[in-house]
Amino acid sequence: MDINQLEVLVTIAQEQSFSRAAQTLHRTQPAVSQAIRRLELELGEPLFDRSSKDGTLTAAGRVLHEFAQQMLNLRQGAHTAIKELKDLQRGKLTLSANEYTVMYLLPIVPVFRSRHPHIKVEVKRSLASRIPSEILGRDIEIGVVSYKPNDSAIASVSVMTDELALIVAPDHPLAGKEVVSVQELGAESFIAHNVPSPYREKVVRTFEKYKTPLNISMEMPTLEAIKRLVEQGMGVALVPRLTARAELASKQVVALTVREMRFERAIHLIYRKGATLSHAARAFLRVARESRKQEQ
Repeated sequence: MDINQLEVLVTIAQEQSFSRAAQTLHRTQPAVSQAIRRLELELGEPLFDRSSKDGTLTAAGRVLHEFAQQMLNLRQGAHTAIKELKDLQRGKLTLSANEYTVMYLLPIVPVFRSRHPHIKVEVKRSLASRIPSEILGRDIEIGVVSYKPNDSAIASVSVMTDELALIVAPDHPLAGKEVVSVQELGAESFIAHNVPSPYREKVVRTFEKYKTPLNISMEMPTLEAIKRLVEQGMGVALVPRLTARAELASKQVVALTVREMRFERAIHLIYRKGATLSHAARAFLRVARESRKQEQ
């Protein structure tokens, strides 16, 4: 049996007439009768009482009618659900970011949610190195990374540029400066992130190049812990400026530029090249591109 045959059955029962059902379905009466005969042959049971001319269902017909109605309702529900996805009235957006790149999402997600409040947003935390494989494995649709993957199967969109900043407490002796040199930092106690990264290596090499000691007095597992310790005057830290945006705005810390370390990094949104992205993912990319244009 197919869905069209079941639709014929339900329509005859509703109209209580083969002829009226044919008119409702815009089909000929012989085509309607043939659809019912095929159902009856498949099931081996009559579905309508042929002695009655008002489309009266037999016991077998009533059982099938109940299931047919459920299936037609499911079909209608599927059509409605897919339309709601297209209209962004339902759906889910799954992203992946690390502790640093999730900071980019903080102002973007509220804009997206204000436009599409019915879309659920899930951000998974992951190591930056693993995000491309999550994209290719279809675990997530969009990743946020601070590098451009070399994999030709991944598309990349640059959405913002960040820089390395030296953060200090507001009462620190260097707080009044905008720019400092590496040599001025030889006596400072640094609080570092204990996750290896290319930028940490760049910092180490720069201190070595200028023959200046890099005194790392503490290492922390999170950027939040580093910022809290800097606020308390326990040391200084080199962090991506984006990660300290809130603390800079509230003047909990002060950011300086190190003349010899103007290390910029681009934030990229990545996704599978050629993939049929969900309506929610495409809408998110539009918001990200708009935000990028506003900043330029």
